[in-house]
Amino acid sequence: MAVTKNALIRYKTIDKCLQNHYRDWTLASLMEACSDALYEFEGRSVNVSKRTLQMDIQVMRSDKLGYNAPIEVYDRKFYRYADPEYSITDIPLTETDMGILTETMNMLKQFQDFSLFADFKGIINKLEDKIYTEQHHKNPIIHLDKNDNLKGLEWLNELYQAILKQVVIKLMYQSFKAYQPQEVIFHAHFLKEYNNRWFVIGRTTEKPKIITFALDRILGIDYDFGAAYIPATFDVDAYYQHTIGVTVMEKFRPSKVIFKVDRSNAPYVLTKPFHASQEVYEKHADGSITFIMRVHLNFELERMLLGFGDYLEVLAPKMLRRNMKRRLTKAAGYYEGGR
Repeated sequence: MAVTKNALIRYKTIDKCLQNHYRDWTLASLMEACSDALYEFEGRSVNVSKRTLQMDIQVMRSDKLGYNAPIEVYDRKFYRYADPEYSITDIPLTETDMGILTETMNMLKQFQDFSLFADFKGIINKLEDKIYTEQHHKNPIIHLDKNDNLKGLEWLNELYQAILKQVVIKLMYQSFKAYQPQEVIFHAHFLKEYNNRWFVIGRTTEKPKIITFALDRILGIDYDFGAAYIPATFDVDAYYQHTIGVTVMEKFRPSKVIFKVDRSNAPYVLTKPFHASQEVYEKHADGSITFIMRVHLNFELERMLLGFGDYLEVLAPKMLRRNMKRRLTKAAGYYEGGR
């Protein structure tokens, strides 16, 4: 079954709407959402009729595209997925899809030696390996760390498109400390990945303060097409210049962190620095090495240093050294008592 670009946009929009369980979706609200999405992608007004939407739902329910979407009607007027975890993006790719991916992959490989693509060589290799293994049903040559239970990745493309199209979004967000979710009117500016978790960085309409939200705490995304988008006024590379992780200590200057790594682990820290500012401070006769770097003192820094256990000693600053001692003493206490 041939599918037009506009139809695919409508299917994906309906899918995203029905994944948002915090709103009741009628035919009228789905028509409005599809019309808004088409306007964003096409740059012109496209009115989606009731008949078109009903046919879209019928196609999504069928196996014509392999969706078999469990769309049901409740209270005689609202639409939802009978399976709250369902999404059309979870179904396997067809042979046609794989053919298109292969053609795209071959095109990208022609440009991989250009400086523009220098940072993406690893990604191109991973994508090529994934396509090959799927087509030939073989084990992958490149093995990637992955967490099948990782939450929040379903919002990546939606947030990316919102940033690209400069659309104000409504985030339904619940932090680990909050008892109830809250709706935040948000101007998303950047996406950032750290330690296998994704974050969106931006601001609210009322305050210019930069805010970071974890994607795995997002419960739903809606749009405010009538609100004026406020673009970023800061350089993201400069913003994270002195930060390990995502917690930027804006009110504090970066500190000179000096740490010593024993002989067995020093080569690992040499070949994979903790931070771009890291330098060798002193090499010792026993093979250990003292390093120095200039970074903000935050939780992510402490957690990374603690990961080396007794192979690493923080020498400065004193506050960080005290924090490390306190955490290691507390951790050692868990193993006392002879369980």
